[in-house]
Amino acid sequence: MPKVQVLNMQGAPVGEIDLNEDIFGIKPNQHAVHTTVVSLLAGRRSGSQSALLRSEVRGGGRKPWRQKGTGKARSGSTRSPIWRGGGVVFAPKPRKYGFQVPKKVRRLALCSALSAKVQLENLIVLDQLKLAEAKTREMVKVLEALKAGKKALVVTAQSDETISRAARNIAGVKATPVQGLNVFDILNHDVLVLTQEAVAKAEEVFA
Repeated sequence: MPKVQVLNMQGAPVGEIDLNEDIFGIKPNQHAVHTTVVSLLAGRRSGSQSALLRSEVRGGGRKPWRQKGTGKARSGSTRSPIWRGGGVVFAPKPRKYGFQVPKKVRRLALCSALSAKVQLENLIVLDQLKLAEAKTREMVKVLEALKAGKKALVVTAQSDETISRAARNIAGVKATPVQGLNVFDILNHDVLVLTQEAVAKAEEVFA
């Protein structure tokens, strides 16, 4: 069972915590992580690109010249794809790029990402995270005391407006509740900062 030091907001150790081995101590599955991340990013694509097919381009109803006798290649429409102003062959149309990943695979990917953070010693557990006011400088002080680096994902048990507002103006830093945690955000940030309550909530939700 993996153990991690618990720090206070000043960066001083105040104890240790045992992490659930099924969530924070598994062997990372790269295939599950890759599939889940591709699914997440594909789902974010707008898929709004569009071009006109040959049948949708305006004009081109009249045959430009007779079939034979001109010495030129035969042509039936000025809106053929080989003509300037013609339609597009296999034109892109609005579509959804997202695809579903099985629930068990998504869970495996999330546990793999969390376990990788523990193994790389990029997981910081806080005894609590409470800010007096939603000021960016207050969050910066905490992150500097924790030596969290420039890209940190701060996870709380519940949605906290004060922490979210304090973190949103810091480049590379994102605050999210456990329910909003996803594989891409974990991989996209160098350090994962969880409160003790968030650890307990994650073990409850993902177990």
